[in-house]
Amino acid sequence: MDTTDTATTNHSTDDSSTDSVIDDADDTASSRAAEPLPGLTVRPPTTQDGAAMWRLARDSGSLDLNSSYAYLLLADHFAATCRLAFLPDDTGTEGEPVGFVSAYRLPADPATLFVWQVAVDPRARGRRVAGRLLDAVVDATAEGDGPAVTRLHTTVTTDNASSRRVFARWAAERGATLQETTGYEAAHFPDGHEAEPLLVIEGIRPPR
Repeated sequence: MDTTDTATTNHSTDDSSTDSVIDDADDTASSRAAEPLPGLTVRPPTTQDGAAMWRLARDSGSLDLNSSYAYLLLADHFAATCRLAFLPDDTGTEGEPVGFVSAYRLPADPATLFVWQVAVDPRARGRRVAGRLLDAVVDATAEGDGPAVTRLHTTVTTDNASSRRVFARWAAERGATLQETTGYEAAHFPDGHEAEPLLVIEGIRPPR
């Protein structure tokens, strides 16, 4: 899994990354107070947003960059479980995206959300954008047709401290537990990729 909020990744990275297919999570530890960004808006992506998601992942410098087609499919077919974050421009309109989360429900267990990547633009890192993105996806499932998400999975390399902090903080804020177990071993990858242990967050408290 990639995360970048202090960075962006296909594996979690400082406050922003997961990649087991969580490749990128965003919330990097920073000297700034972790206060929410004023004016930040979060919404599901549309087909037109696939290119922006690809650029955010590319520019993160730490995420595993997937093909532009993959991000297009995520924005189109998996919009219900993906989100984009925006800061308003000078005119007060939506502006450019400053972060995204890509995720999907496990086919065999739709109450479990797998977080693939979380990426946050450097301008917005360290301001809980990754947490806002995760909240938006998880909380929306309580209002949809399928079961509400009660469990979150993501994979993060052992050296991705920023991503691990992001998920640990988010789990604590949602009154959930976080445990690490075996995910994908290095031998599963054909390209020398590091092992991606699985992080399991359970008992997610509903939004207040």
